[in-house]
Amino acid sequence: MALTDEAIEKIKAMIVSGTLRAGDRLPKEADLAADLGLSRSSLREAVKALSLVNILVVRRGDGTYVSSLEPAVLLEALSFIVDFHRDTSVLEFLRVRRILEPAATAMAAERITPEETEGLRKLLDSLGPSPGTEDLVATDLEFHRRIAACSGNYVLCSLLETLSAPTTRARVWRGLTQAGANGQTLAEHRAILDALAAHDPEIARSWSTVHIANVEQWLASVP
Repeated sequence: MALTDEAIEKIKAMIVSGTLRAGDRLPKEADLAADLGLSRSSLREAVKALSLVNILVVRRGDGTYVSSLEPAVLLEALSFIVDFHRDTSVLEFLRVRRILEPAATAMAAERITPEETEGLRKLLDSLGPSPGTEDLVATDLEFHRRIAACSGNYVLCSLLETLSAPTTRARVWRGLTQAGANGQTLAEHRAILDALAAHDPEIARSWSTVHIANVEQWLASVP
């Protein structure tokens, strides 16, 4: 194992074991290197690497701290990678969404409150009967973001938000080019919302699957 990799593993072990907790300041570099049996240069490289993935936060003039370790913070690195996706990979993002999002929607159906369903209903109502594509897609993103939040699983919520961004262009493209796509999207949103309001996880899961699969099938058929 490379020395930097060994240093990374030792710091990770301290965090996993609870020796270092979220928000804790790391000991001074010389002291930590001695405690872990590492060279200061290896430790320094490990800190750089862990700061790039938001596990550690380096504050100049203050010290190095363990981050909040919240899912949204840790998944920012994934978001950075996702930004480099190619258009040809959009189908792969949709397929992953089709696995994860129905599960989140089913979980939301068990937990959602009347106030949350009313908020979703008002969100859809705000579009009116014939929304423009860009307004519809913006509302679509917010609709799914709120449902994922209602699942109560913040890791899943953060993952879905990260995976949603690369499919935005495909949603706009579909709305502009496929006849009836906007109306179909609205109808599917209403069906998902009705299942959520009824606290029916399986119907909510089914409509969510249909909703994403329709975009996926359309994109797969486009030359």
